[in-house]
Amino acid sequence: MKKIVLLLTAACLVVGTVAAKDVVKKEKKQKKNKKEVVVEKIFNNDVDSMSYALGMNVGSDFKENVKSIPGGQVNIDLLIKGFNSAMKGDSTLFTREVSNNYFREYITKAQNADVQKKKEAGEKFLSDNMTQEGVNVTPSGLQYKVLTPADGKKPAAQDTVVVDYEGFLLDGTKFDSSIDRGQPIEFPLNQVIKGWTEGVQLMSVGSKYKFFIPYNLGYGEQGAGQTIPPFSTLIFEVELKGIKTYVEPAPVIAPQVIVPDKKNNSKSTKPGNAKKK
Repeated sequence: MKKIVLLLTAACLVVGTVAAKDVVKKEKKQKKNKKEVVVEKIFNNDVDSMSYALGMNVGSDFKENVKSIPGGQVNIDLLIKGFNSAMKGDSTLFTREVSNNYFREYITKAQNADVQKKKEAGEKFLSDNMTQEGVNVTPSGLQYKVLTPADGKKPAAQDTVVVDYEGFLLDGTKFDSSIDRGQPIEFPLNQVIKGWTEGVQLMSVGSKYKFFIPYNLGYGEQGAGQTIPPFSTLIFEVELKGIKTYVEPAPVIAPQVIVPDKKNNSKSTKPGNAKKK
């Protein structure tokens, strides 16, 4: 419900930036390849024009949003029929309570099916991938391939590393890239996903590896936000550019305070603060 309200609000804001009674019909080129929007009135009053513009904008946004519905299938004709009935206050085939319950049940069932499908796809990919030339497998199930070898020091888990990387889902979707941002990233190696912590420790500065990370060494059953779905197998290309060795902080030593010894009237050294009388 909140999402629909936001869509309506956004649509109203968009409509407010143009003449409410005008609808774009055609465009013509101006000098310097600029385009001038030519409008033509097709409604008799401002309310009609605003209503059409609102419906067009909400419909366009909603068309994109329904693509994210689990299962990926929607009957547009019945969606519009239900929408029209509700908007006009006509009788509907469901009560509001039955409608909400059915929608929730369908979404839950479709989400579970999608999750299982992704999990099985990841398992099959890793099973096939481990037989490919150059692919190595660690006891944890992490798979990696050396793209650019290098010799030298390797980082420990507590070290901070500097890397350039790109991350992909199995369908080829790039969900993150320090290269696209134009800036390597720096982070403590023991504060990232398990697949990274284990994998980057295999690398030397200057090397580039490709990692194939099972979901249990990645973002697990929960995924990460809207970008990485649950049970996602992840693919990373990582170049190790630098290591900052972890230095353990020096231990804190309690201050030495000299207090008088009442028995022999001499002074002795004891840790901590002297007690007040």
